[in-house]
Amino acid sequence: MVLTKTNNRRTPALGSSFLSQDPFFSDLMDTKRGIFNLNRFFNRDFDEDLFPALNVKEKDKEFEIELAVPGLSKEDFKISIEHNVLSISAENENKIEEEKEGFVRKEFSYNSFSRNIALPEEIDVDKEIEAKYKDGILKMSLKKRKMDKNKKTKTVNVS
Repeated sequence: MVLTKTNNRRTPALGSSFLSQDPFFSDLMDTKRGIFNLNRFFNRDFDEDLFPALNVKEKDKEFEIELAVPGLSKEDFKISIEHNVLSISAENENKIEEEKEGFVRKEFSYNSFSRNIALPEEIDVDKEIEAKYKDGILKMSLKKRKMDKNKKTKTVNVS
């Protein structure tokens, strides 16, 4: 089987501008991915491109969470659990300043993300949570607690 990538764009209508017919410019003008997507600049918290890729695996005795976050160090992460919500965030700032032959070059970059994950009630938040960062992947192991499978259902009468 052969997979072919398409851009799902319609052919331009008669009388449309040259810019909309050129694939390069149509990518720039694309309201979802292009430079004119104001959501990317003003509402950054809601843009799915800014969240790192996430995998959640359920095993017999634990949940395993993996986040793809290359370019960070383990000191950049802040991980907490409050009200059964796992919060993972990181900040990284790099500054370069170089003086040569009468000029100064300054560069800086700043990267951050924050991700909140609602945890199922079977997670035992009192047990230690293991977190390891290696080769750009943050792996976390959250232990399950034993749930009472024979728990009786309580019915409530409405009067």
